[in-house]
Amino acid sequence: MLEEFKKFIMRGNVLDMAVGIIIGAAFGKIVTSFVNDILMPPIGLIMGQVDFSNLFINLSATPAATLAEAKAAGLPIIAYGSFLNSVIDFLIVAFAIFMLIKQVNRIVPKKEEPAKEPRLCPYCKTEIPDEATKCPHCTSAL
Repeated sequence: MLEEFKKFIMRGNVLDMAVGIIIGAAFGKIVTSFVNDILMPPIGLIMGQVDFSNLFINLSATPAATLAEAKAAGLPIIAYGSFLNSVIDFLIVAFAIFMLIKQVNRIVPKKEEPAKEPRLCPYCKTEIPDEATKCPHCTSAL
């Protein structure tokens, strides 16, 4: 069983997938930092000194000035600012992956599909379209 597991792990596609997941996780951290530390502060400044990561809706009657204070008090909250940051993270990652796949598809040659055997009429042996129900040459029903 150990030998079989070793063969499974050492297959190329499993290693490629593991490397992809590790690089993807690291890329996700970079994008999160980019959104939280570089992108959102100027947007918040433009929108009137808004800190998106601190935006929340307090669902209790107990007042809380900041998100950290509400979390420390264990208050029920909806942290929509954090959600907004996560949505922007996702959009940036999705766009980066889209651009990467687009470039890979441009560089890597497409695999040609094998030539399909032409459909022949069983009566006159001429080539006919796949959708045909009658032979256009001998008019026999297919």
